[in-house]
Amino acid sequence: MPALVPADPAVLHPMPGQPRVVLLKPLVTSPLIEVGEFSYYDDPDDPTAFETRNVLYHYGPEKLIIGKFCALGTGVRFIMNGANHRMDGPSTFPFPTMGGSWSAHFDLLTGLPNRGDTVVGNDVWFGHGTTVLPGVRIGHGAIIASGAVVTGDVPDYGIVGGNPARLIRTRYDDEDIARLLAVSWWDWPLAHITEHVRTIMSGSIADLEAAAPRE
Repeated sequence: MPALVPADPAVLHPMPGQPRVVLLKPLVTSPLIEVGEFSYYDDPDDPTAFETRNVLYHYGPEKLIIGKFCALGTGVRFIMNGANHRMDGPSTFPFPTMGGSWSAHFDLLTGLPNRGDTVVGNDVWFGHGTTVLPGVRIGHGAIIASGAVVTGDVPDYGIVGGNPARLIRTRYDDEDIARLLAVSWWDWPLAHITEHVRTIMSGSIADLEAAAPRE
């Protein structure tokens, strides 16, 4: 039997002949973006511009954290806290950012609401054109429907859709979700994942538990 060879998490374009697909971990350079192995973005235009085209208003210090094995469809956008404007006065326009003497009033832009880091779990699937607002937490195994605008947290293995996104259902009941989280297949050694790809993709939860590495 030939030796099993894992995929390479350091390859920028993992699919031969498909430059529209990039692995994000070897792509990103910003210290404010953390991505786990094998999470990918698919875009027919320029997927390598992910940091500037898909992560917007990211002036810091909050982070965007994306787990392992996430699938990001074309046009996924993460709106970061830098998008906030004042809303407690007559105008929402950010005059101090435009320069000139207006910049002397920069204190008017400090202390705006900040919802903190945006955190995406492992094995999350984002459909085409989804938008994630600042400070959202998306659980492991979630599915974000195409065009969804995610304004609040998404539970583990939840399926959400709409604008604003609402929970449609969960993929499993609470007991089975707890079992899946206990297995945490995404943290298995890569060689072990390679050996059990078919179980991870199409097996039952019991099959997955049986395949888990032994201590």
